[in-house]
Amino acid sequence: MSLHRALARHGPAGLGLLLGLLALGPALGPGFVLRYDMVFVPDPPLVFGPVFGSGGSGGFPRAVPSDQVVALLSAVLPAQVAQKLILLGLFVLAASGAAALVPPGTEDGRTAGRFAAAAFYAWNAYLAQRLLLGQWALLLGFAGLPWAVRAAAGGGSTGRYAVRLAVALVPAAIGGFQATLVTAITVLPVAALTRRARAVPGSLLVIGLVIGLLSLPWLVPALGARAVTDPAGVDAFAARADGPFGTLGSLLTLGGVWNAEAEVPGQGSWAVAAVRLALTAVALAGFAGLVRAGERRSRGLAVAAVAGLGVACLGAFAPGVLKGLIGWWAGFGPFRDGQLFIAPLVLCQALGFAVVVHRLGRLGAAAVAVPVLVLPTFALGAFGRLAAVDYPGEWRRVQAIVNGDPAPGALVSLPWGAHRAFAWNGGRVILDPATKMFSRPVVWDDTLVVERRAGGAIRVAPEAPAARRIGDLIRGGQGSLTAEFAAQGVRFVLIEQSNENEFLSRLSGASPIFRGEELLLLRL
Repeated sequence: MSLHRALARHGPAGLGLLLGLLALGPALGPGFVLRYDMVFVPDPPLVFGPVFGSGGSGGFPRAVPSDQVVALLSAVLPAQVAQKLILLGLFVLAASGAAALVPPGTEDGRTAGRFAAAAFYAWNAYLAQRLLLGQWALLLGFAGLPWAVRAAAGGGSTGRYAVRLAVALVPAAIGGFQATLVTAITVLPVAALTRRARAVPGSLLVIGLVIGLLSLPWLVPALGARAVTDPAGVDAFAARADGPFGTLGSLLTLGGVWNAEAEVPGQGSWAVAAVRLALTAVALAGFAGLVRAGERRSRGLAVAAVAGLGVACLGAFAPGVLKGLIGWWAGFGPFRDGQLFIAPLVLCQALGFAVVVHRLGRLGAAAVAVPVLVLPTFALGAFGRLAAVDYPGEWRRVQAIVNGDPAPGALVSLPWGAHRAFAWNGGRVILDPATKMFSRPVVWDDTLVVERRAGGAIRVAPEAPAARRIGDLIRGGQGSLTAEFAAQGVRFVLIEQSNENEFLSRLSGASPIFRGEELLLLRL
């Protein structure tokens, strides 16, 4: 293989690795990267049955099967190493997949186009914002999306088609229900508008069966869950403006996530937003050229992008419709966070940018750096918003005590709130690590309170029945909780020391079995 061909074939993956190293920066140091939903823990337990992915509290299985895959990896690698390999793998998989979708052209032009697509898809506001929200499992599906599109548009016998599709869908399957849903919305129109008319029904059936089989780890517990979805989440999770061009402008420039803390530094400034909008216009013009040229996958991708953008706009511009759907059936809950469905639009723009770079010929090589230059503050962990830290030793000691106890029973984590901001984590907000550390059901408050820029807050009620019951007991007065917790099957209560006085008097008779500087563990 010539050097030029080797570069064209393997170079995009190498570029993805370089972009990952640049984006993560300090997060690649010793320790764990902990931010919002990204909670990796030392020695994560491998658990099945009622604990599998739902914390044992009856909520929707949001971390299935991603947590179990992490636990399996951590059985052969240190958990912090496994996390870093996963995060770097996102960039490599995304870059190489986008490059593989670039249509054929002249050899020099196609090489530049492949690198351009790789750079765009591995460095954009969508990936940055979702990473800063800690949604690494969703990003697995995003990174694997180009490969899924390639497999869905491919030919061959039914058996070979199904095998290739199943392999391509593995990242989304590991990512769980959100990653799988975004992928399904993308690959179905691609298959319908790419394959021969006679093969379309069979292809769609194969896609449905493969997605259904790969979804069983989260689909089975989801169907059996007694969780509820609060329609108030539509207002909390709706796409929002993160720049001067409004909500629609933010979505078109691949931003618009609901949480303002997920913005990279300076993202909302006029200069940065204007340059990103100009890049969007160029990329969409390039993609429109693909569609006009009849490139077979582009039509299906265009349909998926329009559909995804429509879902993203629904919560922002027609919230009543989505609230009505959720009130009718909780299964519409995943559409609350509509911005995540613009993933196919990101892929369209990456391919469109590749087309433009291809037309520049040899000058196109310099344009590969443009995606990085228009969002420079994504570098170095978004200027320190991502960093590696280690858990204090007492977390590991509590984990060993609880996981070493053979007696059944759940653990209640207090104070009663989903998120924490520890000093040892630089004050970064994370989901309570107790939800991931123990091999028994953990009952925690999955209520979400979203502060609005205009003032006030939106309170999204908890999904899990056990969380609602325990929450009612805690808020029910100042009486003893010991007997009530025991009646709910609770064996351990884990309390942050700063909240000890609030709860200890209500847990008379419980035995303190560990007391550290930060944590107090009680056994009922």
